[in-house]
Amino acid sequence: MERAVDYIRLKTNILNHCVEDRLKYDPDIVELHLELPDLLEEAALRRTIVRLQEQGVKVYLHQPPKLEGTFWDLMTGDAAFYDQYMDVSRRLARICREERVRSVIHAHYAYSPEQPLHRITATNSQELRRRIEHVTEFAGDAFLWEDTIHGLFSYENPYLIDEVVKPLNLPLNVDVSHAFIALGGDNDKLRGVLQATRPYAQYYHLVDSMGVAHDSLPLGQGRIDWRMVAPLVADRDFIFEISLPDDHSDCTRMIESAAYFRGVLAEAGQIR
Repeated sequence: MERAVDYIRLKTNILNHCVEDRLKYDPDIVELHLELPDLLEEAALRRTIVRLQEQGVKVYLHQPPKLEGTFWDLMTGDAAFYDQYMDVSRRLARICREERVRSVIHAHYAYSPEQPLHRITATNSQELRRRIEHVTEFAGDAFLWEDTIHGLFSYENPYLIDEVVKPLNLPLNVDVSHAFIALGGDNDKLRGVLQATRPYAQYYHLVDSMGVAHDSLPLGQGRIDWRMVAPLVADRDFIFEISLPDDHSDCTRMIESAAYFRGVLAEAGQIR
């Protein structure tokens, strides 16, 4: 049995009142969700990283999800949009190196498989691998690649692990709720993905879900089998990426999810 661990691992934007809310719980990990201006202006982001690190918090970043209202997509057919993805990724990688942090990044978000480059095929998966490799050439291991709920970089793609992850030895952030949704809400399939990705998964987003749509529920309010999941992820870094109300300044739902997670492990005799 391991010693007691609080697992206070939280997410926030870089607004001061939201950061203050997280710090009052003495977190050991905080992930900073970025918007594009946070990255382009840099100074406030760097101050926030340093402030957290000075208080003993391990910091992760999360790639800004959009450019001018459009979700990033490494598989875009628009050359200009692709170049912007690469430029923003270079900036993010530089900040990661200089501030000694790592960032979650998406190859794409939940794009429809009806779009030609997002159809789930071995050929498209190989093209995705080639494009990700271009990013890893300048980013190294600064990035942790997160799955989404549909498309090529989701676990509904049977080629993702063998054609993309394994050949690149790709560092992953596995979002447990995204994987559950991509797998049609099947806990047995989720177990298989967690086991198959364990050699590559260095970070996790822990979120509950009903397994149908992107619902971002507190742990225990969805259909994910946390008694199965918790022992598979407890020894790795993770955060509770729970949807918050209003201006995201109150992370109570994340704290409650941490308590639920501790309860599951305690019930299994893995912590005291």
